[in-house]
Amino acid sequence: MLNHVVLMKFKPGVSEEDIRSLEQALDDLPNKIMEIKMYEFGRNTVPSDRSYDFALIALFANPSALERYQKHPDHLPVVAKVQSMCSNVVTADFNGSNAGATETGVPEWERDPWESLKR
Repeated sequence: MLNHVVLMKFKPGVSEEDIRSLEQALDDLPNKIMEIKMYEFGRNTVPSDRSYDFALIALFANPSALERYQKHPDHLPVVAKVQSMCSNVVTADFNGSNAGATETGVPEWERDPWESLKR
């Protein structure tokens, strides 16, 4: 799966109403764009000097699906809204790993050391 991460820094003066409108627009996208496999977004809850105000994480099957999403007519107005509200937007796209796929059973530290003698 391709992970798509977006971090947004709002311009000064962006209102609560503006942010709620963005959240509603983002919430509608998975219902309109079939390429989206998983979609989460939210406001930053631990402010710091290096923090961004808002984040989005989406999963896509492959780079082609991400490209179709980026060009989708229902996505373009949301991009325009983000651009009007933000002083900075950064993205990262990476191939994720399935952490569960590496699991081969009970972790070593939970195994019974005497199990092999019980057979």
